[in-house]
Amino acid sequence: MLPRLLQLASPSLPVGAYAHSEGLEYAVQVGWICDEASAERWISGLLHATIGRLDIPMFGRLLNAWHTEADACEEATTLSAWLLANRETLELRTADHGMGCALARVLESLGVHEAAAWRHSPATTYAAMLALGCARFHISPQDGATALAWSWAENQVTAAIKLVPLGQSAGQRLLFKLGDDLPSICAEGLARDPETIGGAAYGLAIASSRHETQHTRLFRS
Repeated sequence: MLPRLLQLASPSLPVGAYAHSEGLEYAVQVGWICDEASAERWISGLLHATIGRLDIPMFGRLLNAWHTEADACEEATTLSAWLLANRETLELRTADHGMGCALARVLESLGVHEAAAWRHSPATTYAAMLALGCARFHISPQDGATALAWSWAENQVTAAIKLVPLGQSAGQRLLFKLGDDLPSICAEGLARDPETIGGAAYGLAIASSRHETQHTRLFRS
């Protein structure tokens, strides 16, 4: 179901990802990110430390929950709430919840009626709704995880192009390098033992918390 996967991963999907830099804006302001090389270190580091260790493993567990007929919604709610609780700051929680609710509205409009109950649920996350879409459109775990990681990386690179600023060619070089790492990151994330799931990116927590009170900014988070 490649067309369905491309649709779910498209930057034109109206979930509001473009409004969030996830701490990158503050990192640029204070000089942690100042060029292509430092942008690559920041984005690649988060891709490994948070997306690969937290989001992708939880996406895999959520996908398994949605494939279970009995109590699928209850299990998915528990997992999604746990994922949301792992967001270090109010900004990150608000961004994840908002994107998840927006994706729920999209899925409902595409005929995934289970998504309706998630439009206003306090436990909704982007990964939970992406997993629901992948389950109902018969998208494999590896492909779905790749779509999650790619859409996150593409949004981060787009933010870096605007903020550093970087040129479009530099942005494409970044995406090309990041793309090489995605197969192994996704495979390792999906195979991660539940006891070892969890992100560890202190720089992100600091940047996001300080961005909440940043005087002038382009991004909501």
